[in-house]
Order: sequence, then structure tokens, then C-alpha cells
Amino acid sequence: MGPDRANRLDACGSALAAGVPLAIHSDAPVTPLGPLFTAWCAVNRVTPKGRVLGEKERITVPQALRAITLGAAWTLKLDHEVGSIECGKRADFCVLEDDPLAMDPAALKDARVWGTVLSGRVFEAHPA
Repeated sequence: MGPDRANRLDACGSALAAGVPLAIHSDAPVTPLGPLFTAWCAVNRVTPKGRVLGEKERITVPQALRAITLGAAWTLKLDHEVGSIECGKRADFCVLEDDPLAMDPAALKDARVWGTVLSGRVFEAHPA
């Protein structure tokens, strides 16, 4: 593949710079569901060996959060129902204990989930 092409894998930064809307997601069941981990990958682009792969393709935390929420809903043509918290949309979302916009982007994957709201009902997460 070579380093030039490897650095351009998952070119979220280039896509957003060109005005292309995008979603980031797992390939479940091939890879585990983990939206915050997926966002962390797009923001940090750190390989398992700790090297940054394609620094120019990094995106910001707000851009990553949009890509895993409203971006994914738009891709599925469901952005009128889900993807953001608005009147008239389903009240399905997670509640975080940590503010992803205030925490170190390197720790994004470790943001703690307090619970979820599904169809307006609150479900507190139980520690594993």
C-alpha cells in the first residue's frame, strides 16, 4: 500500500474540507459497536503502535460527534427522525458523564456513559 496511500485512508478531513457530508461508523458485526471509539479514531488517527497516520485527515471532536450522530442519520435518510435532539424527533441518545468537548481529545474513547434515553425513557448504565 505504501505510506502515501496509508496516510489518505479514511480521508475525513479532506471530505469535510471539500464540503462532503459524512458519517463514521463501525462495520458491526465485523468490528465492535463503539461510537466514541470510532470518533476517537477519526480525531486522533493513532495506530496501535502509537504513530499518527495521516495527520491532515484528522477531524475535530465536534466534527466527529456530528459524524456519528447527525451524519449517520443523514446517510440513512433518517435525519428527520434521529441524529440530533430536537422537538418532533425520537428521544434516543446517550448521556455522558464526561463532556467530550472539554476533555482531552486523546481521552475521547474513554468518556464515561451515564446511561441512555430510549423513546423518552431513561436507562441508567450499570458499571461492568
